[in-house]
Amino acid sequence: MKFIIMITFGGRLKAFGNVGLLLVGVMTVISCGSSTKTASNSSRGVKPAVTRRVLSYNDEQRFKYFYLGAVDQQMKGNYAGAFDLLNHCQEINPDAAEVYFMRSAYHALLNNDSLTLADIQKAAELNPQNNVYLERLAGAYIGSGKYDEAIEAYEKLYANNHDRDDVLNVLIRLYGQQKDYDNMLQTINRLENLEGSSEEITLARMRVYSLKGDKQAELAELKDLSKKHPNDMNYRVMMGNWLLQNELPADALKEYEYVLAQEPDNLMAQMSMLDYYNAIGQDSLAAELQEKLVVSPSTPLNSKMTLMRGIVNSNEQQGGDSTEVLRIFRHILAQPQKTSDMWELQAAYMSLKQMPQDSIDNSLRGALEVAPDNAGVRLQLIQSKWKDQLFDDVISLCKPALEYNPDEMAFYYFLGLAYFQKDEKDKALHTFQLGVSQINSESNKEIVSDFYAIMGDILHEKGREQEAYVAYDSCLQWKDDNLGALNNYAYYLSEKGKDLQKAEKMSYRTIKAEPKNSTFLDTYAWILFMQERYEEANIYIEQAVQNDSTVSNVILEHAGDISAKLGNMKKAVEWWEKARDAGGNSKVLIRKIKLRKYLKK
Repeated sequence: MKFIIMITFGGRLKAFGNVGLLLVGVMTVISCGSSTKTASNSSRGVKPAVTRRVLSYNDEQRFKYFYLGAVDQQMKGNYAGAFDLLNHCQEINPDAAEVYFMRSAYHALLNNDSLTLADIQKAAELNPQNNVYLERLAGAYIGSGKYDEAIEAYEKLYANNHDRDDVLNVLIRLYGQQKDYDNMLQTINRLENLEGSSEEITLARMRVYSLKGDKQAELAELKDLSKKHPNDMNYRVMMGNWLLQNELPADALKEYEYVLAQEPDNLMAQMSMLDYYNAIGQDSLAAELQEKLVVSPSTPLNSKMTLMRGIVNSNEQQGGDSTEVLRIFRHILAQPQKTSDMWELQAAYMSLKQMPQDSIDNSLRGALEVAPDNAGVRLQLIQSKWKDQLFDDVISLCKPALEYNPDEMAFYYFLGLAYFQKDEKDKALHTFQLGVSQINSESNKEIVSDFYAIMGDILHEKGREQEAYVAYDSCLQWKDDNLGALNNYAYYLSEKGKDLQKAEKMSYRTIKAEPKNSTFLDTYAWILFMQERYEEANIYIEQAVQNDSTVSNVILEHAGDISAKLGNMKKAVEWWEKARDAGGNSKVLIRKIKLRKYLKK
């Protein structure tokens, strides 16, 4: 058992967590009976047991009848009826501890703390030998912050059973809460008598002496521990650490030197020597030892990582010369690595120092060679290559990731997008379909929505319109404000003259979200055009032109079509000619200019 158990003193502790625990009261009656003994107790003023009155035969039978009735009603879920019967039992026999205990649970369920505590107190007073009652009472005292009373209850509980080491653990915490250090020590001694001597108990005593400010007693405990374990050098190191912390560096050094003479590779002693050098201002010796430890193959990884972070921090405080730090990294990484941690730390340091991306990527690749299933590292590399539009590199990084991390949606996303950017639409569609098969309730909604949106675009481009619409609908189920999907879906519907009201609603959401997006404005204008609402369409197409920095030939041609429907053919031709000059070369556009007439596609 752990020596110190945790108790939340600041929280609220109820007598019972749920109604099912009310059965404890029933079991208590069966197992403990109704003792009439008066317990003697000298510890911290716990009240002696009350001598219970003797009931007449008739009252005793009536009590049993109503009490069992209360239990029966409770089992049936009729808690109000059970509560009423318990009150009746209490009237028949005011000395029945089991009634108060069982009733306390109902008060707890009603959040009536004062009545809960009163009933548990009464139960424990009537039957102080019942450990269940005492333990519930002690818990209730802790929950209400009455630590002195909790101590009384736990002391009584321990008096009933001297094998309860868990009770002693709680008492140690309670005495500590009250800063009663003498009783803490006395209770630790009781625990030692029960469990025997141990390092944990000695260290606990040391902590109490430290709280008391008794340095001599604290050191004496540590020395005693070291004498009991002469072959365990770590206790000598602990003594040295204590001496160093208490400003006795010369004495600390003697302990460290003794240990290192016996065990030259003792890591704990070497780490403590590092603290010693720092404490006395021997920076060069500290740096030398620090590097020795961080490059040593025998130093555990977690210690190496801590040391390397310390080297980085010290270097930054001294001006941030990365040359020395990188030299140490190279020395470490020249050795075989079992994990990717040191490579990742070097990559993070390089990012901090804003080094070239190629250098950072090389570190990430080193990490990936050690741990090819490290999704985080792989994603960092992918994002680096994506930023430079190196789509072939993205593909080569993503493809093996589907084997190492088949449930990571981001890899399907980047792989599919890379194929899409390379105009390899079939491969892109296949990749997204594979990704969709991995979707579950925990999947990232943004990514899944984009999956379906891009699938919709590809399917529409391939002439598979109904499948495209299904993909868009799936996209919007995952994220109903995916603006790109809303715009494209709406535009494709309008081109076919289908579901124009649905298209208008979707398109309107996009221009509300981004009122200066020329593409969204153009789509909305075109949907209005298809509904023959030409005046409204003209308002939005003019806004689209004003906000279009590149002046798309599609938008310009739409502006001409709308002007034509408004009867302003001169302006319509001007728009169409601008569309032609901007790259529009469709046969329909050329004929519209030549015939000075609106034509459907």
